[in-house]
Amino acid sequence: MCVYNSEFSLTTHGKGTYEVTPRVQEIVRESRVRNGLATIFIKHTSASLIVFENADPSARVDLEEFFARLIPEGASYFTHSMEGSDDMPSHIRMALTRTSESIPVRDGRLNLGTWQGIFVYEHRRHSHSRLVAVSIIGER
Repeated sequence: MCVYNSEFSLTTHGKGTYEVTPRVQEIVRESRVRNGLATIFIKHTSASLIVFENADPSARVDLEEFFARLIPEGASYFTHSMEGSDDMPSHIRMALTRTSESIPVRDGRLNLGTWQGIFVYEHRRHSHSRLVAVSIIGER
């Protein structure tokens, strides 16, 4: 049994989804783990991780539209606005999604479904540098 840890940063360019599947798969390859579990964790409170449709970009557009309607910016009932009108909505979006994902590793590859990808989901309007930690545990 071995454990392998790595981190990478990603610069976002405002709200939306940013696929990181290839980068995580590269880390799995570097780990040389054949069978085990990859845990991916984003170290932020205004961005999240999701496993989502990666074949048709319109699915991600629809997701963003849904969250924009569900958690509107500048709502009068928000008191936390230290960093602007998108501050509190970004924290709520993060709480409703996830900060980590666990994905099986099989034969040295992420064992994702055909149309699944791993995405950083940026909830802020402006560019940010996001740090993602990856831990892989398993057998070589």
